[in-house]
Amino acid sequence: MVGAWPDHLLTIDEWSSLRTGDLFCELVEGVPVVAPQPPRHQLAVWRLAAQLEPALPAPLAALARIELVVEERVPATVRIPDVLVVGGAAGAAHATRVRPSDVLAAVEIAAPGSRRVDRVLKYAEYESVGIEHYWLLDTEGPVRLHAFTLRDGRYEPVGEHSGQVTLDLAGHRLQLDLDALTALRSLS
Repeated sequence: MVGAWPDHLLTIDEWSSLRTGDLFCELVEGVPVVAPQPPRHQLAVWRLAAQLEPALPAPLAALARIELVVEERVPATVRIPDVLVVGGAAGAAHATRVRPSDVLAAVEIAAPGSRRVDRVLKYAEYESVGIEHYWLLDTEGPVRLHAFTLRDGRYEPVGEHSGQVTLDLAGHRLQLDLDALTALRSLS
């Protein structure tokens, strides 16, 4: 972070005014937290967004790494999911921050240093704010996608997938190639 490290729990406005430079930071209960972003993880994020975006019908859009306000009141929480599927105005090219009501699906790709956060904390946070779908991808070994859907205010598992997968999202069938998310390209 550029400048002095905050010595108090931050509000949304204070968080917005901070400059994080090249750091990948989230605001968790008023405290800035740096999250790991190893190369394999970054590759999977961008490839997933690239697969999702053309498969989504308008007005849905796949956005990588934009802010999601989980809790606006102090202590505020602002997460940066790896990929969000959003609708309406939130899908506009200039959106940098969305509300849970804008989000149809949140996707996290577990990385070293984020597994517990993704599997426990973010799962509970996204569930509590009513995000309809939560997908957790694990890229250790063969890529696996754990899909959850909100029913009666609680996430229920709806499938564990690997390889080529077809998922239903808001009545639309999406085909994803999970192995392609981390596959190395030939240089020949």
